[in-house]
Amino acid sequence: MSVAELLKKRISVRAFSDSPVTAQQVLDLLETARWSPSGGNLQPWKVVVVSGAERLAVERLAMQALSRNPGGEAGDHPIYPQGLAEPYRTRRYRIGEDLYELMGIPREDKAARLRAVARNYQLFGAPVGLFFVIDRSMGHGQWAHLGMFMQSLALVAEEQGLATCMQEAWAMVRDSLHQHFQLPDNELVYCGMALGYADRSAPVNGLRSERAPVEEFAVLRGFD
Repeated sequence: MSVAELLKKRISVRAFSDSPVTAQQVLDLLETARWSPSGGNLQPWKVVVVSGAERLAVERLAMQALSRNPGGEAGDHPIYPQGLAEPYRTRRYRIGEDLYELMGIPREDKAARLRAVARNYQLFGAPVGLFFVIDRSMGHGQWAHLGMFMQSLALVAEEQGLATCMQEAWAMVRDSLHQHFQLPDNELVYCGMALGYADRSAPVNGLRSERAPVEEFAVLRGFD
């Protein structure tokens, strides 16, 4: 499968089967993804991979942290900026409503929507969770390089028949994860990623989010 095909095929999977993923499979993915672009060859990424009992421990940690503090622990690195402007606000709203519609959850069913959000912290049933760590001293450029590494990993997983969901929701329990993983003070958990085999029968996995047309975001200058 070509890179173009993988890009168009990859989606954020939000329901996984119970098929296991081995440590060797994860290592093989990381072995390829480590060749991602990196400005100055800083390679500003670390990855904590959890499965089995450790995965369950992280899930419990998240639910306990959010029960104590429903507002989360995003701190000085919020997931979205305050006062999200257009067209970004509408795009975010639309993807949320499309997801709830596929899951059959109406707007007025607040309890069901909260249960759906909680699935983030169960890795949507995926057998493996990856947590991406960056040094606090790194700037915006290095955060972008970490994103390229994550994209590479997701595409390699897709090539191998696996599925992923990049999960910034884990930023809501960033401090608790930091303590649990015993990270040094200079390191920061950016986000998580669910990894496993997609449950193709789940309606929520039928969502393919829209993308703006090229003419909406690109300006070509100097061409004949």
